[in-house]
Order: sequence, then structure tokens, then C-alpha cells
Amino acid sequence: MAVITSIYTTPVLSPLARPLKTASGHIERFPLVLIDLHTDSGVSGHAYAEVYLPELLPALESAILGLGQLVTGLELAPRDLYSAVLKRLRLWGAKNLVGAALGALDMAWWDAYARTRNEPLYATLGCAPRAVPVYMSAGMYDAAGVVEVAQAAVDEGHRALKIKVGFTSFAEDLAAIRAAKRILGERALMIDYNQSLSPQEARLRCRALDDEGLTWIEEPVAADDYVTHAELAASLTTPIQIGENFNSTDEMRNALSLRAMDYVMPDAQFIRGVSGWLEAAALARSAQMECSSHLFPEASSHLLCATPTAHYLEWLDVANGLQGEAWPIVDGMLTPPARPGIGIEWDVAAIARHRL
Repeated sequence: MAVITSIYTTPVLSPLARPLKTASGHIERFPLVLIDLHTDSGVSGHAYAEVYLPELLPALESAILGLGQLVTGLELAPRDLYSAVLKRLRLWGAKNLVGAALGALDMAWWDAYARTRNEPLYATLGCAPRAVPVYMSAGMYDAAGVVEVAQAAVDEGHRALKIKVGFTSFAEDLAAIRAAKRILGERALMIDYNQSLSPQEARLRCRALDDEGLTWIEEPVAADDYVTHAELAASLTTPIQIGENFNSTDEMRNALSLRAMDYVMPDAQFIRGVSGWLEAAALARSAQMECSSHLFPEASSHLLCATPTAHYLEWLDVANGLQGEAWPIVDGMLTPPARPGIGIEWDVAAIARHRL
């Protein structure tokens, strides 16, 4: 069994094809911490962690390196590593930055483990490759600006598009939605409020959108306001989507028990990596709820193969410009590559241009 010998991190501001505007602010370049986990067998695992605020990038990197010290010198056995770190974090907890660090490290050691077996991650998880429908994830655009984005989704062969809304007035939300739909035709359209509405405003806006043919409305209110989400899910025809901010499967289980959503969308980082995702996929199956991914398309393409209720894969290429190998989307579908591990191979020159 290989042993973890070191963990190396690289903070970067990753280039985006399109700047990401949300109701909470703009992201011009995406703050990432790249992770290389080395073993005594010569095999390395690759993954990355995300944080929306560049001011918090040093803190995330420090959390990763700190947790890395807990596993350096241990055998590369992913489930045992996951259990060991959770045990050490029992008094402090494993949420927010610490949870993100754990999730990213978990992806890195699973990647290394699959590479030692010389097989793709989906095979290590006991699954066959599966083509999953992809939706293009975009930022917040007014009715004029969204036309170009929707046309790009069509031209790039996506089967669906998600846009962010939450403008000052509902009229602006509606205008952007209808402008996008005119371009998309029969393709699916999702909207994401990014938690920007009060419960009362959410009731008014979501009910007014209930006849617009949306595939889902995502996080209209605060992520942990399961009561309001449950009320909306029960009263609307349009499905409610939440889950990207679950910091554990315990939070997901609580939301499911309250029927706070119609669809669920864990985040591979916040749900605590591959290990946590497998638990989340089991919960989604038990609830017979369709499960999509949030960000991390590389790892998520494998994880959705291990998800019986797999729905959509979110495509937002925050790390695509730092990789040397392509992730081809064919006819609006993405199948994980047959490369060993997750399949991430860094472009060293690109990283050098964008590292801090």
C-alpha cells in the first residue's frame, strides 16, 4: 500500500471564459488552491479547492496544508483517511473552510488511489462510465446581455442553461428569463437566486414565475432556511433546487426530512469529497430524488456515474484553463474520460501565469 509523503499547494486566480456576476458580487477570476498529493510509490493525486473571495484564499490554503499534516505518513486508503480526519476534527467540526479543505483533500487522495490502480475513478468506485446531460452555468445578465450567453449555450451544444437572477425588480428577472427562453427554444432553462431574496419576496417572485416553464428555481432564500424552501416546494409547480451549501450529509438528511426541495445538488467540495458524495448519493436514492452536481465538473462526472438518481452536471469551467487535457462535451453530454483517476493533468505553463 502506498504512503502519503507530502502535499503541495498552489494558489491561483484562474481565468474564466466569462466573468461571473451574481446578486452578491462579481468574480472576474476564480480563486483556487491546486493540490498535488504525493506518495512513496511515485504516484500523485490532483484536485483543487475553491473559495469565492480572493481575500480568503490564503486561509483556505492554510487549512488544506494543516489537514495535510494529519494524513502525511499514512497509508493511501481513502475511506480510512476520511474517517481518521473526521475523528480528529470532532471537537472543532468540519464545515466551511475546514470542510472545503477536507473535501478537496478527499478528492486528491481518491484520485491518487485510483491512479495507483491505473483506472478511472468511476471504475475504482465500481461503476461503468455514464454520459450525463450538461447544463452551461452562467452569471447574471439583463435582458439584453443574456441573449449572447444563451446563444453561446446553443452554439456550444448544451442542452440546458442556468442563469443567475435577483435583480432589484422582478420585472428585470422576468425580462432576462424570457429573453433567454426565446433563444433557447425547447432547451431547458434553470434560474439561480443565490439566496438573495427574503422569504416574502421569494414567495411573490417564485409564484409569479410558476408558469414560465423553468426546469428549476435554485436557492431563492438563505441556503439553510429549509422551512421556506419546503413551503415553496409544496406550493409551486416549478421544482425547487438546493444543496450546494450542504456542509455534510447530516444537513442533507435534515433538508430531505423537511421536504425542502424537489431536486438536490450537492457540491463535491462541501459535501466532503468523494467519500461524502457517496453517502449523499445513497440519501438521494433512498429519497428517490434526482441529484445534480454543483461545480467541480471533473470529479462530478465520475461521481454522477456512482449516483443512481443522476440528473444534470453543472459546467462552469473554473479550472479548465489550467489543464492540459480536454473534457469534451458531445451532444450536450459529458462522459468522464478513461484516464487514470479523476483525469486532471495540470498545464504547468498556464499555472505559472496565474499563480499568486
